[in-house]
Amino acid sequence: MNKIFINTLIFFFLTLNYVMSQENIMILKLKDGDVKIELFTDVAPNHVKRVKDLADSGKYDGVVFHRVIDGFMAQTGDVKFGNSSSSDFNLKMAGMGGSDLQDLKQEFSNLPHDRGTLSMARSSDPNSANSQFFICFKSAPFLDKQYTVFGKVIEGMEFVDMIKRGDENNNGAVTNPDKIISFKSQ
Repeated sequence: MNKIFINTLIFFFLTLNYVMSQENIMILKLKDGDVKIELFTDVAPNHVKRVKDLADSGKYDGVVFHRVIDGFMAQTGDVKFGNSSSSDFNLKMAGMGGSDLQDLKQEFSNLPHDRGTLSMARSSDPNSANSQFFICFKSAPFLDKQYTVFGKVIEGMEFVDMIKRGDENNNGAVTNPDKIISFKSQ
């Protein structure tokens, strides 16, 4: 009897752990393939909630990668000016907008900005992150503890590497940029 109870309890916790871990997985569809992302709810709960809410409501679908610097990062997430299927789309303004929601207070952590890290973009105000984020192409330790890390690519980084690069002489601004096809919870 005790063996059945213990096995049932173990099964329950393993199943619960699996379900909870799946809630923190998102799929970013790009032109070249799907990118699987793990979100860090324990590290940046408010930022994760914001990104999930915007993604699951379709706000990131069609948003361009407006700033892409080779050897550094690809920035996207301007749901106001960067959504290529919106009447407000303005590539020259992309990177200056956000969502209609309030800015977020920083949730800096000790997590490093390694290759594949997702981190929130912001202005010089540490509490100004809103909807924009970037994915690091390689390690960027100078960003550590200054930007909120909220996730990491766990599969498909080769597709992130294929995102069209911007003009090095124009702070990575991209003409005819790649875009997010869709971004949703798994």
